[in-house]
Amino acid sequence: MKRSAAATLNLFCLLSTSSTSAFVVVAPNMAYIAATSSNTALFDSRHRQKVASRTAWLEARGGMAGSSSAEATTAAEAGTFTNDGGLEFVRLVHPDSGASSEIYLFGGCVTSFKDGDGTEFIAVRPDAKMDGSKPISGGLSHCWPQFGPGAIQQHGFARNVMWTVEERTDTSVTLQMAPSDYTKAMWDKEFLCTFKVDLESDQLSTNLLVENKGGEAFDFQAALHSYFTVSSLDSLEITGSFAGKEFLNKLAGDGGEMQTEEREVITITEEYDRVYKQVNDPVLKDAGTGKMLAVLNEAGWEDTVLWNPYGNEGMGYNNFVCVESVKFDPVTLDGGASWEGKMSLKPSAM
Repeated sequence: MKRSAAATLNLFCLLSTSSTSAFVVVAPNMAYIAATSSNTALFDSRHRQKVASRTAWLEARGGMAGSSSAEATTAAEAGTFTNDGGLEFVRLVHPDSGASSEIYLFGGCVTSFKDGDGTEFIAVRPDAKMDGSKPISGGLSHCWPQFGPGAIQQHGFARNVMWTVEERTDTSVTLQMAPSDYTKAMWDKEFLCTFKVDLESDQLSTNLLVENKGGEAFDFQAALHSYFTVSSLDSLEITGSFAGKEFLNKLAGDGGEMQTEEREVITITEEYDRVYKQVNDPVLKDAGTGKMLAVLNEAGWEDTVLWNPYGNEGMGYNNFVCVESVKFDPVTLDGGASWEGKMSLKPSAM
């Protein structure tokens, strides 16, 4: 999501109190990303990368027919795998319902959640780079320790470093991200981020734990830049406690303007980049699939951002919407303290 510096400044002025940040401006060191794992090899050519990513995206979401039984069998197996771009991912499979999820070590990104019927709820854009050359455009992408533009790189660094697997079962995985030379160069704080994903028979649960391992306090922002699959935007409705709430429409005026949401049901008919403070109970209803998805923000995530690049065919705008779980106001975390963001995805029939 592209957010202008002016829009971010306006959002702080309009929506939150001022906060001191210790961010340091340093250009990202992409060489570190390549060094963290030998599994970030590039595709043989840009053409092969483009074709492979688009094909995988369409096949995973039912856009192409005729997948082989061998592919179906592979999709049902839990374990650790490597994609065509050389990136490792963990697949979880629930033994009772057949629900599944996929989580990439690169960026600690959840890129798939299918219910027992095989309905996919998480989107990865068809233009996504799945080789480690840039953050994955899609999934439940981590924005940490910064959301949007600011003193360090866009959305921070959590989404473009390798996380490590600390524990894994067929239905659960725990990933960690600790400081490295790469992160210290731009944000020299003693932190530990632990991200746990639990696949239950009827829902997917996530828990982001941020710990301050040092003696000095630091500030951070956090978000799950969540991409959700939809059959089409015409078939989508988003409900929740939006009506009557003020929000920042970042595409209105010069750098955004505050508006009041009058609708009980939100539909996407234009480009969206809207920040709803103190709204954290969105529900996506897709008439095309006959299913709904409740985004259950149980702790930490206080705000919701709605984003869609309406009209952008290259991004596949008509088959996803971002409904992001956000903690926009900076968290001040004292030495030895911790913060948790808990979010679950609960699908059901409409």
